Amino acid sequence: MGKDIRLNSLTKLTIPELIKIQAATLGSKQALVTDNQTLTFEELETQSTDIAKHLVSIGVEKGDRLAIWAPNMNEWVLSAIGAHKAGGIIVPINTRMKGKEAAYILNNSQAKILFSVNDFLGSNYFDFLSDENLPYLKHRIALDEKDSHETTTLKSLMVPGLNQELPVVDEGDIADIIFTSGTTGKPKGVISTHSQNIKVFNFWSTYIGLNQDDKYLIVNPFFHTFGYKAGWLASIMRGATAFPCAVFDADKIIQMIEDKKISMLPGPPTLYQSILASDALSTVDISSLRLGVTGAASIPVQLIKDMKERLGFETVITAYGLTESTGVVTMCTPDDDYETIATTSGCAIEGVEIKCVDSDGVSVAVGEPGEILVKGYNVTSGYFNNEEATKEAIDEEGWLRTGDIGILDERGYIKITDRSKDMFIVGGFNAYPAEIENILCDHPAIAQAAVIGIDDERMGEVAKAFIVLKPNQSLNAETLMPWCKENMANYKVPREIEFTQDLPTNAAGKVMKYMLKNGS
Repeated sequence: MGKDIRLNSLTKLTIPELIKIQAATLGSKQALVTDNQTLTFEELETQSTDIAKHLVSIGVEKGDRLAIWAPNMNEWVLSAIGAHKAGGIIVPINTRMKGKEAAYILNNSQAKILFSVNDFLGSNYFDFLSDENLPYLKHRIALDEKDSHETTTLKSLMVPGLNQELPVVDEGDIADIIFTSGTTGKPKGVISTHSQNIKVFNFWSTYIGLNQDDKYLIVNPFFHTFGYKAGWLASIMRGATAFPCAVFDADKIIQMIEDKKISMLPGPPTLYQSILASDALSTVDISSLRLGVTGAASIPVQLIKDMKERLGFETVITAYGLTESTGVVTMCTPDDDYETIATTSGCAIEGVEIKCVDSDGVSVAVGEPGEILVKGYNVTSGYFNNEEATKEAIDEEGWLRTGDIGILDERGYIKITDRSKDMFIVGGFNAYPAEIENILCDHPAIAQAAVIGIDDERMGEVAKAFIVLKPNQSLNAETLMPWCKENMANYKVPREIEFTQDLPTNAAGKVMKYMLKNGS
């Protein structure tokens, strides 16, 4: 194992300083590899510096927002680092969004620059915005050159030799504004600083054992904390080689693991379930896999077992976090047993406190459910230009209300039972969908389950379950219902069961319950 960077190597905890140090330390070592381009750590430093100088020359000032709306690609990383070196704040945008949704984020963040693509899965992202009013947007920069009608391409910004002074970037400067998924309302822009990002993911990457010898396949999208901060930033921080992947295809991923000797592969549970279900698994060598990191309210114990025994992961870690906590709150340890890894999200990371409280804000007893509150260096200072939402989320003592319901055990491990807003009441009993989903996922024929509350004349609300079966399995409501009655309290038993091929998920792999409730 090669030498990993430590925080004391940095004169200050900023992303530009990290890139500079790693370039000096690792030079020609591969940093980012895609099918059509390889970037060394040295090239990452020089090309991002050229981009930064050109951004300053076209009017980017310290504190300006620069949006990135593109799939996982090397150019995404170069744009982000270039923006940071120019003193800018990056605003990642979900590639699943359409024009109006992206315009909302561009206008809400008052983004001056947009980096995007002319072609991704047959769509021109600039064209999505053709009918939108974007008063703050001054420049559109294409990361690709396919049928470009944009006046500026990223490549044109990478011409060396521009004599342009770059601003000083400090630890407390804002590095990014990441908008919440918007599954329950209008997206809000969460602020994170350079030092928060560096400190949190230095801990995270060291804790899981990511190192210079690792080959890191990043399927999680860069517009999400998991793909950006736990992805390419953590990879650069540890000196690993990152392989950005724009589109998830289980068979191609499996082949890539063999071809590139991938050792690090994080993702939501659905990613591993797709790989386990693939016929290609039996024909390739995936023995290089070493590290897996996942997280969800409900993970079947069998999945953790299969990840270790069938996929060959040495280390599987589950974690819990949210955008407002710089992505990480709790983590399991590599030595935890299968059940602990599957059914809990570990304990608070170093320097972070958690507690569970009732509706009056009073701490509940060990083993009792309550809303999870978080306090520590990882907590955001607030939402961009939204003081009201900030005050609702963070109290005067610095405790962040997560909106998640959890149970702390005597070890300090947290079990996420649900989103507080997803809870429904069945005849006076609080029903937590994730708890019911967990039980349903223990059924040998069930791959995924999502539960919502629906109106009921007698009980107020009752559970409805949406079920995705494992390949080559058959099951119907008539046979599943008695099993449910045997395995869960009556008030938890779904009164309606709907079988479906897949569940609607956002890019982070979270089921969008509102779509199930709306029947879409």
